Order: sequence, then C-alpha cells, then structure tokens
Amino acid sequence: MKTQRIAELEKLCAERGKSPKISHFINDYHYSALNMFSECELWEKTAKAMAYAIENQDIYIYPEDRIGGRIYHRDQIKPEVTDPELDGDSEAKKAFKELYPNTDDLERYHLIGETSKGHITWFFDRILSLGVSGLRKKFEDALENPKDEEAEHFYKGVIILLDALQSFNDKHIEEYEKAGNTELAERMKKVPRYPAETFREAVQSFYMQHIVVMRENPYGGNGPGRLDYYLWPYLERDIKAGRCTLEEAKEIIDELFLRIDERLYGMDMWVEAIVVGGSYPNGCSAVNPLTYIMVQSIIDLDITHPSIYIRLPKDPPEELVNLAARYMMAGRNRAQILYDPAVTDALVNRGIPYRDAVEYACGGCMEVSVQGMTSDLLFVGWQNTAKMLELMVTGGLCLRSGKQIEGFEATKSLAAYNDFESFYSDFIKECTRLTEIYLKKQDIYSEYAEKRRPSYLISSMLDDCLERGRNMHGGGVRYHDYGASQVALPNVADGLYAIKVAVFDKKLCTASELIEAMKANYKGHEALQAKLRAIPKYGIDDDDVDAMAARVVDDFTDMYLNYTTRWGGKGKPVILTFIYSPHAASMLGATPDGRNLGKGVAHGLTPNSPSMTEGITSAINSCGKLPHKKLAGGASTMWDFDSSWASEEIIAALIKVFCENNGQIFQGNTTPVEELLDAQTNPDDHLNLIVRVGGYSARFVTLPKELQNDIIARIRHNG
Repeated sequence: MKTQRIAELEKLCAERGKSPKISHFINDYHYSALNMFSECELWEKTAKAMAYAIENQDIYIYPEDRIGGRIYHRDQIKPEVTDPELDGDSEAKKAFKELYPNTDDLERYHLIGETSKGHITWFFDRILSLGVSGLRKKFEDALENPKDEEAEHFYKGVIILLDALQSFNDKHIEEYEKAGNTELAERMKKVPRYPAETFREAVQSFYMQHIVVMRENPYGGNGPGRLDYYLWPYLERDIKAGRCTLEEAKEIIDELFLRIDERLYGMDMWVEAIVVGGSYPNGCSAVNPLTYIMVQSIIDLDITHPSIYIRLPKDPPEELVNLAARYMMAGRNRAQILYDPAVTDALVNRGIPYRDAVEYACGGCMEVSVQGMTSDLLFVGWQNTAKMLELMVTGGLCLRSGKQIEGFEATKSLAAYNDFESFYSDFIKECTRLTEIYLKKQDIYSEYAEKRRPSYLISSMLDDCLERGRNMHGGGVRYHDYGASQVALPNVADGLYAIKVAVFDKKLCTASELIEAMKANYKGHEALQAKLRAIPKYGIDDDDVDAMAARVVDDFTDMYLNYTTRWGGKGKPVILTFIYSPHAASMLGATPDGRNLGKGVAHGLTPNSPSMTEGITSAINSCGKLPHKKLAGGASTMWDFDSSWASEEIIAALIKVFCENNGQIFQGNTTPVEELLDAQTNPDDHLNLIVRVGGYSARFVTLPKELQNDIIARIRHNG
C-alpha cells in the first residue's frame, strides 16, 4: 500500500505533469551549434552543443523532493533555425531514395517500413558503482593512448558529456540548500560524482543520469532495463546495516516512479521499461525483494510510466507466478510477462553467448535486447506481411485502390501457378527482397547517425565502445543489430493454408475464382467464403495449419537473421503490434481465408481473434508449435480475458501453460467490454481507465477511435 505522503505526492506529480514546463533544450542545442561552436569539427560541435544544452536546462525543485532532478520532454520550443549537421535523418532519407528511387508505394503500404530511433538499455550501474568521476577516469586513461584520431575524438566527446551531466547535477545543490533541503543537497554533492554506497544514493545517482541520458537520447523506448537487479545490492547492504527497511524502500521506489510519470505524463506511447526478476548468469533466479516492491508499486499507483515487466526465470518461485497473475488482474492492464528460457534460447540461437543473453531487457514496448550491448536501431518500425500476401495473390494489384503497386516485382498472380510450392517459393523470395531493402535502409541511417548523432554519454555505458574507441553507431557497441516487426504473420499463415487447401489440395475453387471473390469482398461469393472460413485456422491446435504457421514464422525470421548489418550484427524480427494492427488492417482488402475487408489482424503471434474458436489453451498450444528459438527480437502475445471468468488462480495456471509451451511474452486486458463501450460514450467518466494496447499501456479515452475499436473487438477468453 502507498503511504499518505505518496498519495499526496501522486496528486502533485499529476498536476505538474498535466501542465509541464516549456523546455528550451532543442533551441539551446541548435543555437549553440550555429553561434558558439560553428568553427569546431563535427565531432566536437555535436559534443559541445549537447553539453551546453544539458548544462543550461532550467532547475526545478519542490519542497517535498527527496529525489533531486527534474526535466520535461513535452512542449519543447522548436528552433527557428536548425543546424543540419546535427541530425542526418533528411540526408539519410535522400541517400536511400537515390539508391532505391521507386519505393514510395512500398513505404506507403509498409512493405518497407520506416526508420525510428530508440529502444535501448544501457549499463547505468557504472555510474552507481564508479561515479561520474570513476567512469570519466576510464576515458581519460584511454585518451592517453588512443588507437587513432577517431578514438581520440570519441573519448574527448564522452568526457565533455560526463562533465555536463555533473554540471547539471551540481546546479541543483545550491538551490536545495537555499530551500533548506540540506539532506538532499548533501546527497547530491556525493552522487553521481562518486560511487553510491546506500540505497538512497543509488536511486539518486540512477535518476540523475537517467534524465540526462534521456535528454541526449530523447526517444520513447529507451529505458532502465533491470533496475531491481542493479539496485538490490545497495538495499541488501542497507537492510543488513539497519539503514533502511523494505517499507522505506517501497516509498523511495514509489517516489521514483511518480517522478518518471510526471516527466512523461500524457505521453503514453513514450515507453521506458523496467524489467524485474530474471536470472543470474549462472542460470539461478535473480528475483529479490525489490522485484516484488516494484511490481506492487506500479499496481498501487495511478500512473502509466514507467512500464514494469516481469521476467520469469526457469522454475520460477510460486510467489512470483502468483504476483504475475495478480499483476494481470489488479495492475490495470499494464502487465507484461517474459519467460527467460524461451527468450535466452532465441538470443543464443542468434549467436549471443549465454552470459550476455541472460542480461536481456526491454528498453520500451517489448523488443528484446541485451542490456548495454546494442545500438538504438534495434526497433525501427514494421512491415505489413498480410499486404505482401495480398499483392502476391493478385500479381501486385492493391485491392483497396485497384492500382498496381510500383516496386512490387512479383507480378504473376496466383492464377499463373500450377502448384502451391512454386507460389510459396516466389512469395518468400519477394518478401526477402523487400526485407533486405528495408534493412539496407537502416544501414544508411546508421552511417549518418555515426557522425551526426554520436550519443557520447549513453555510448560511455555500452559494451564495447570504450575498448573499440567508437560510439554505438560507429562500430563500438557489441551487437549492432536492427529490428522491426513483421505484423500479421498469423493472418499470412491462415491465408496461405486456405490457398493450399482450397486451390491446390481440395480444389474448392480455382485461383481466378478466389481472386475475383477477394476483389468483390466476397459479395456474391458467399458460398465460397463459407468454405474458406471452414478451413482450419492457426489457433485451434490443429497440427496441419499450425505447421503452416511455423513454416511462415521460420521463413520470415530468416529474412532478418540472414542479413548482416554494416558492423557485423544481425537483423532481428521483433514480433509486436504496438499501434500497427488497425493501420495494417486498413490497408488490406479481403484475404484468402475468407476475412472481409475492414476486419482486424492478429496481434503479435496471437492467433487472429475469430480463429480462436477452441479456447485459450488450444490457442496457446498452437502458439507453442512456432519456432520461438528464432525470434531473437522478442515475440509478444495478447490474451484478453472475460473478467467475470478470469481469476488470479486461472491466470497463474495459464501463465504456467504458456511457459510450458516455451512462449516468450504474455500480455493482455481484463476490463469488461461493456466498460470500454461506456468509456467511448462517456469518456469523462473513465479518465483513469488504462488498457494494454500492444507494447504499451495507455488511458483508453486518449486513444484514437480505431485503436479503441481494435481493443474492443479482441476476443475475451472465458474458458
């Protein structure tokens, strides 16, 4: 339970979050680059302009503060004049178009996705254990003998940014002393400059570095990762020394979470994930008392940030499984559960040693990365795989617009094929070509980010940037992987299986008849539509169609895993839907399995809602037959429940079934459909209704209508 102080603080943070202070950070960044550092080399300009903007942020303190430091991300003043050298996105886009000029249609229909930044975790514990001074010393030592000029510039850039972090911290000290908060002022004199010794010091050190790193890298999806794992040793020592109790630690964590939410209030799609529980490198459970405290804290508080995800180790403690179930029921649709053996197996299969793989976390939605060892191009966007199948069937004709899609090279329709295997082979070949173009797009963006967005501060806390003398985009980070989501793979599996059975195996129709029915949205072809809908679907625990789903997932993951990035990394499929499901569905015409135009598509690896006719256990069993070992970027599933049926006991049992089937990520909603419908009609009565969208949680009434409808339309399992 939250204390009276936390309850009062919760109200204050919400009030401030609703009306955030206006930041001049971006203005300072570009102004200083253009007017103060214009004569500097690019590496130095980017470092000094970022440092100037960090150091000159406004200082906000309040009487109730026990954690120091505060910044705001919303409503930043956009600079009237920008320095084009500071961000290479437009140049990267131009370079991509020069290399691939006929991709407008492919991008419009998300056959080739966009590029975005973010979704990274870092080793913030280096600030906790070494202090800024200790980490700075490592780069000073490296600067004495750099391997080349580029390494020298990198080390100098890191030092400039570490000094800016310390300078911003120090500006708070005098203000807190003036306000009479000498206890916090004294704490901030010690940390983050020097190593933390107590739990309060560790939390303070963590938060100051976190808000400054998030200023340097202001992208949703960057997050702390394993916070309980790195903070627990400090609390454990405090408890043994009698300096802190678990109850006091709970109040500290509550305040930390409220501070994070205040900074991001109303920005629900901005996800900063904390992953609790998990395993040690020796495979033993890393679950500790802070694991339970952090989950209970997010249950207690009326906030949407940070996102708290539970890692279940092998043979998880019964108490942790029950907590996960309670979180699903009482956590107001914010829960996400990850199963360690399934996730680490996929990372090891990708080529990551187990010692690194066990450090995995989610920076944001649910993309899986190794904490502190990847760049921030890990999750960049999505592809509409169901649209790829539609165009393969029609020979490149869009059923929505009636136009031929430029750049789609597979122009033979299904009617030109005499057997399923030839059709399937060409389909995979075309999808592979599109995916390779998409990943090449990330290579181009990475090249520009290396010089224009060196991210010196966060790179100082990533393996192996120090040793290599390079920033994360310049080949410094250990695993330079790119990831994106292949949306609607279950729909592709259902469509392909329907084609195989109806056109080639049982000859229920010809390919031309199927194409004409799809073009007509099955109007006038209702008899054929009924036959197509009667064909088994992925999600009913049918071995034949599940084998097709496994084949599809296997081949689509290879499209990523077989790609080698510019610094020797891999492409990684990240199977999630985020806000993409209604967008993907809006691009589709009728599909080969009898689905009408305008209907939704599947979420992650969850079977499509209308396909789960045999109940949730059968659907989980179908999902368990997929090659999870190849899904190195993470694979989400969405299981929404009828609240009149679901209980903590039932949810705990289903989580165990999910883990036994080697599932990776389990999430869902428990809010009754009736309440969601009422919230659409009477939004003012449901301002605090939180739902799991798919990768993040949000206040339902703030979502676009199409997303609300998508959530309402999902099947509610009731046994």
